[in-house]
Amino acid sequence: MKQVNDEIPIEETFEPFLKDKSKGKDGTGGNYRRNVERELDNFKQWAEGSERSYSGVVPDDEDRKPLMKDLTDSEFRKYARHLRSERGLKANTAQTYYQYISSWCGWCEGEEYIQSHFADRARAKEPLPESDRKPGDQQAWSQTQRNQITQYINKKGYETVDEYRSHDLDSSERKAMRYPAIRDARDRAFVNIIAYTAVRIGELLRDPNDPRRKGLIWDDVNLDEGTILVYRKKQDWDSIALSPAVSQSLERYYNVIEPPSGQWPVFPTFHQPTLSSLVNEELKRRGNSESEINQAQDSYSHDLLLALEENIIPKSTSTDGGRNILKKLSEEAGVEIDDPKHTYLAPHGGRRGLGEVLVRAKGYTVAARYLDNSEEMVRKRYSHIEPGEMGDIITEAIEDDKTERTPSTKTD
Repeated sequence: MKQVNDEIPIEETFEPFLKDKSKGKDGTGGNYRRNVERELDNFKQWAEGSERSYSGVVPDDEDRKPLMKDLTDSEFRKYARHLRSERGLKANTAQTYYQYISSWCGWCEGEEYIQSHFADRARAKEPLPESDRKPGDQQAWSQTQRNQITQYINKKGYETVDEYRSHDLDSSERKAMRYPAIRDARDRAFVNIIAYTAVRIGELLRDPNDPRRKGLIWDDVNLDEGTILVYRKKQDWDSIALSPAVSQSLERYYNVIEPPSGQWPVFPTFHQPTLSSLVNEELKRRGNSESEINQAQDSYSHDLLLALEENIIPKSTSTDGGRNILKKLSEEAGVEIDDPKHTYLAPHGGRRGLGEVLVRAKGYTVAARYLDNSEEMVRKRYSHIEPGEMGDIITEAIEDDKTERTPSTKTD
């Protein structure tokens, strides 16, 4: 047996593991860390014997905290059964939670806190329920749905911006149209990026649960090269190539919003109370009196326009805000949606829909590279495509075989 430091309490390994896995500047942020930390705490309580049906991993004749040496494949097998039966979790949730614990166990083996990656053994995982989610049963925008929502917002965006530009520069009509022009140009750029780049919404907008994800800013947009720089799920920066149509929608939006600096979010919050409070506090900090602030706010139809004028940088809209945009536009565009979970075109559906297009057109390897996923993961998630494609190939092969075997008619 290899030499390991398995006399250490299991909970003392949690923080180093979480810091290694979170990859952030200080190892404290991110949805992954928060979810795993919660489940590690549940595992610790279970190992201590907090459940009535289980006395814990420590032998009954010893009074101490659970140690790494107490963990075996038998204990992880019991925990898998606990997730399935006693906590009453859905199949996929139970598998996800077990994977969090398994990832920690594998890290502990690498750090020599445990003899083996017990949680990954087939015997340990056997009690886990079978996945209740089949490949392809999650929302994926169809070509019809993608065309419907993009054509709707493209037309709306063009009309609003064209009307805005049709008025004289200093006219009251142009000033009144600026806010709706910015809003519709923003919505158009946002929908086109979701539909045609496979970027995750958390890579594009602010995630309130992850301080590292503050949203795309204009300094991360290269309109000349047609690229955007995003902070990927794998926690590094990546340059994403945009199609000409997506680049054009971003450029048109840029020319309408005219951000005063590259630090401005591409998709700033439009929430009026938030912007009003931000503008008020910043103008006060700059030395403006209350009456001057009120006069400035009264002179603009929306505080976003005042923020642009004074270069008061707001936060990016949140991921929930982005979903609300898609909800509103799905309804306005009259998109028909047959999905038990979502009544609108959800952002992950745009990514999956484009993934299906890429798999069919370019295969798993190219799709995996563009989707920022492993080829193994892409094959698993899009495995429902291949059987259908193979059916067409088989039919074509049979028809070709029939043609080859049918004798030709000869005439003398």
